[in-house]
Amino acid sequence: MSVTVLAGGVGAARLLRGLVRAVPPSEVTAVVNTGDDTVLHGLSISPDIDTITYTLAEAIDPERGWGLAGETWRAMEALERYASVRPDGSTAAPTWFNLGDRDLATHFYRTARLAEGADLTTVTAEITRAWGLDLTLLPMTNDVFRTRITLAGDGEEVSFQDYFVRLRHGVEISAVRFEHAAVPTGQVLAALTDADVIVIAPSNPLVSIAPIRALPGIDDVLAARRDRVVAVSPIVGGAALKGPADRMLTELGMEASVVGVARHYAPIADALVVDVVDEHLAPAVEAAGMRCVVAPSIMSTPARAEALARVCLDCLH
Repeated sequence: MSVTVLAGGVGAARLLRGLVRAVPPSEVTAVVNTGDDTVLHGLSISPDIDTITYTLAEAIDPERGWGLAGETWRAMEALERYASVRPDGSTAAPTWFNLGDRDLATHFYRTARLAEGADLTTVTAEITRAWGLDLTLLPMTNDVFRTRITLAGDGEEVSFQDYFVRLRHGVEISAVRFEHAAVPTGQVLAALTDADVIVIAPSNPLVSIAPIRALPGIDDVLAARRDRVVAVSPIVGGAALKGPADRMLTELGMEASVVGVARHYAPIADALVVDVVDEHLAPAVEAAGMRCVVAPSIMSTPARAEALARVCLDCLH
C-alpha cells in the first residue's frame, strides 16, 4: 500500500514515525511544507524537513520536539560577542533563531549543494539517505515560497519565523499570506495522484498544510481523489497539542475545534480522525461534510503513533 502524507512540523513527524512502523517505509512519501524555510547566516534552513528527518532517524530532541538530542550551542553563544558592535538595522549574526552546533552541518550541506545548482528535492533525498531513512521526503516545491504573517496590533507583516520563533507566536495575528510564484514538482503531483491513501497530518491547517494547498493544482488533485484522503485533526478538546494552531484559527475568525477543522478540509478529504475527547462532536463533523472517525490521537509513544497510523489506513477501506 502506497501512502502519501501532507506534512509539516512535529505532528507530522510523529505520525510518520508511526506510519513507517505500519507499512514498509519505502511505500511512504511525505510532501513537506517549505513555507517556513528561511535563510540565516547565509544558510538555507528547512525546519519542517529537518524535524521530520531527525524524528524518523530517532535523533530528535524529545523535550523540544525540534533539533538534535544532546545538542550544544557554542556557535550561537559565540555570536553574542558581536551583538554590541552590530549597527542599527543590520541583520548580521542574529541569535534569536537557535541553530545547534551539529544541526549546522545539515544547513552547511544543504546550502553548498543548492549553490552548486542542485534543487531542493535532490538535496533533501541526499540528506535523508545520509540519515539512513528509506521513506521519500519531498519538499512541496523547488521554488521560493514564503509564509508571511500580519500582526493584529500595528498591521506589521513579518516572516513566519519572526512570528513563530522571535515573537514566540505570542502576539495576535490578523492575516496569513503566501508570497510565491511557485509550482509543485512533478514528483509531488505523482505522489498525490498515484498513492493508495493520502493522509493530511495533524499539522497546523493554516501555516503547515495551507501552503501546500496554495500551490497550483494541489487542491484539484486532492478533490478529485477525495475518497482516498483522510485528515487527522490537530485540535484536541478545543486546543492544539503543540504550537499556535488553535489561537490562529480563532484570531482569523474560524472555529478552534474539530468542527472547524472539518469545515476547512471537507472539500478535499473524505474522513477526519478526531480524538476520543471530541467524540461528542462527531455529528457536527459529519454535518460539516466529513465522515468522523474517533480514535486516540495523542502520539505520546511510537506505538500509539503506529496505532493512529493504522486507523488512518483502515478507515478508507
